[in-house]
Amino acid sequence: KGKILYEFRGTIADQPDFDAGSDAEALYNAMKGFGSDKEAILDLITSRSNAQRQKIRAAYKSQYGKDLIDDLKYELTGKFERLIVGLMRTPAYHDAKEIKDAIKGAGTDEKCLIEILASRTNEQIHNLVAAYKDAYDRDLEEDVIGDTSGHFKKMLVVLLQGTREEDDVVSEDLVEQDAQDLYDAGEAQWGTDEAKFIMLLGNRSVTHLQLVFDEYEKIAEKSIEDSIKSELSGDFERLMLAVVQCIRSKPMFFAKCLYKSMKGLGTADNTLIRIMVSRSETDMLDIRECFRLRYEKSLYNMIQDDTSGEYKRTLLKLCGGDDDIAGEFFPEAAQIAYKMWETSSMTKVQLRGTVRPYQNFDPASDAKALRKAMKGFGTDEDTIIDIVTHRSNAQRQEIRRIFKSLLGRVRHLNNALSGRWRHLSRLNIDKALCNEISVSLLEDAIASETSGKFKRILISLAQGAREEGPADMARALEDAQELADACNSESDDMEDKFMSILCTRSFPHLRRVFQEFVRCSNKDIEQIIKKEMSGDFKNAMFAIVRSVKNQPSYFADRLYKAMKGLGTDDRALIRIMVSRSEIDLFNIRKEFKETHEASLHEFIQVEMLVGDTSGDYRKTLLIICGGED
Repeated sequence: KGKILYEFRGTIADQPDFDAGSDAEALYNAMKGFGSDKEAILDLITSRSNAQRQKIRAAYKSQYGKDLIDDLKYELTGKFERLIVGLMRTPAYHDAKEIKDAIKGAGTDEKCLIEILASRTNEQIHNLVAAYKDAYDRDLEEDVIGDTSGHFKKMLVVLLQGTREEDDVVSEDLVEQDAQDLYDAGEAQWGTDEAKFIMLLGNRSVTHLQLVFDEYEKIAEKSIEDSIKSELSGDFERLMLAVVQCIRSKPMFFAKCLYKSMKGLGTADNTLIRIMVSRSETDMLDIRECFRLRYEKSLYNMIQDDTSGEYKRTLLKLCGGDDDIAGEFFPEAAQIAYKMWETSSMTKVQLRGTVRPYQNFDPASDAKALRKAMKGFGTDEDTIIDIVTHRSNAQRQEIRRIFKSLLGRVRHLNNALSGRWRHLSRLNIDKALCNEISVSLLEDAIASETSGKFKRILISLAQGAREEGPADMARALEDAQELADACNSESDDMEDKFMSILCTRSFPHLRRVFQEFVRCSNKDIEQIIKKEMSGDFKNAMFAIVRSVKNQPSYFADRLYKAMKGLGTDDRALIRIMVSRSEIDLFNIRKEFKETHEASLHEFIQVEMLVGDTSGDYRKTLLIICGGED
């Protein structure tokens, strides 16, 4: 894992045949008179490097006696103005302005501090500190100390020193010791030795820490990120996670930040602008590839969908291209993809549900209580909710059996409840019905309702023929090569090969297959499915790959899609909440919060406020959800 030198990875480079005086005149003409030619301004500024823009600014002042940034501020407005002016500042002064805005006035923008200080090199930190002093005649470290507190403040101060060991410094004899020290400082003891985390993560070189993280995973049997989430909290936790993510891969860190800035309602424009400006000449190509790798859509398309006007056109020029039309990995992204699958295959995740067996379980008492709650005028919804959501599925089946023996029927829920809540409660009681349907009947139903290769996939999955057990490395290499070879075959042959492997191999085995597929083909298995397949077959293959990679993450994404936008897909929401409640709903909640920066609990509360049956329906979902995270 030596230091790897890559070619230029930005999207904005020096303009050939550059003439600062001519460009200064063009900008002056675009701004004189009534109104301004915004298209001309954005075209010129986004096609010059930052160094060239500084020469244009100097030429503008010598030719017209005015400051170009002041004139741009006067002529432009809103987000477009902030973006163009950000491009006109040097990187160090742009960072200084962002941090000044983050800590001035009431409240602090901790996300801005975290993003900048966790991701900058030693040289960039030193330039930032000097620029801050020059622009505001203040000491940046003193201002940060005055505006933050606790371990969060201490780590920020360490990062502000800009003393991290250089990337070629790897103390091989210390790798194992540092990993053990981190483990001893957190997982191995009651309480956490935050100072040890700060010292090691704030000073060791990037290359050294990458090796430490690999070693840590062997010792702790969990990733350093998972340990930080369980041992630390608040802004300090978020800062340390950002530091770890930047050590693993800055492009992936920024891809995540960009996604979070645009998803959901509204756009965090300050974050979007800051990253697009600061990375346009550094690693935007790799950020784009990491974005597509993680979110299955291009950064270009997301900007296009989320912004408008000259602001959008400027951002798209900084982005530089649409990766949905590309197929192969850039070098950095191929390494990240390989590492992601490797981590997925090595990490041991403890799955946790949110519904557990009730300790003092009395099925006869529960059956009588449910009967009482449903007889007479009106229904005691609270009793029904309390019993149904606080019993395991096995216990619910026992209640159902006794209820039927006492009363000779189980249709009271249908009569007593309504709408979505009835469907949810019935699913809670009837979850075992799927086990009562024979595989042959299920196959008949699939055969009559579907067709082609999609039908073959479903029948294969319904037969439960998937292998179990760990990966067979020799066979995984063969399978990966077969999939890579199939990508160059006719469409039908490719689909047959994908189906024969993806529908039958165990999940641990497939993780290794997909990891080696990156090495064999330099392609992303998800992107291949997306580009080369279509319809229900594509959706089925895609769902299998997402489940293999990270099943809780897959279900978190399905829950988000079920609730976002106009209307709620109640069937999907109910199905997932019920079916995963005793398996991994706790893990799904964690993935939901990680990706969407809002807890599943919050999302359900907000999304379920509409409709006449929302009260009991929402209350039941929230209890199954099990917590606010």
